[in-house]
Amino acid sequence: MKKNLILCGFMGSGKSTIGKLLAEKLGARFIDTDLYIEQKEGMTISEMFEKYGEEYFRAREREVCEELSQLQKTVISTGGGTLLNDDNLKALKKSGVIFLLNVSSRTVLTRLRNDTTRPLLQQEDKEKAVKMMLSNRTPLYNRAADYVIDAEETPRKVCLKIISIYNAAV
Repeated sequence: MKKNLILCGFMGSGKSTIGKLLAEKLGARFIDTDLYIEQKEGMTISEMFEKYGEEYFRAREREVCEELSQLQKTVISTGGGTLLNDDNLKALKKSGVIFLLNVSSRTVLTRLRNDTTRPLLQQEDKEKAVKMMLSNRTPLYNRAADYVIDAEETPRKVCLKIISIYNAAV
C-alpha cells in the first residue's frame, strides 16, 4: 500500500464498515476520524457538541486531519463533514487517494433509523434534514473525491471495487 486510502461521504454511507474491511484486505491500519477524536477527547462527539459546540469539534477535527496526513499505509474513514473544510481536504489529499461512498437519502434514513448518536440528525423531520444536508454536501464531496463509488451494494462488493480502482491508481 503506497498511499493512504481515504473514505468520505455522508453519515450512514458505510465509511467505517467498508474502511475496516479495506484495512483488513490491504493489511493496513484503520482509523475512523470520529472515533479517534472521541478517544483523544475522552468524550463522544454528541457530548462535545453539547458541552463546547460544533466549532470546538471542528477544530479538533482539523488537528486530527493534519496529524493523520503524516501517516502512511492507513485506511482513514472521515466524518461526514470532515472534507467540507478546505484545510482538512488539503491535508488528507496530499497523503492519499480519496473515495466518495455515494448513497441515496433513502439508504441513509434506513441505515440510521435507530441511531441516536449523531447530533446533526437530532431533528423532528429527519428525512427533510438528511435530504437538505445531502444536497448541500454532495457537490463538495464530489469536489473532494478522486473517485466516486456507488455504495448501495454490499460492503464486500464496494470494498472489492475500491481495491481494484486503488491498485490501478497508485
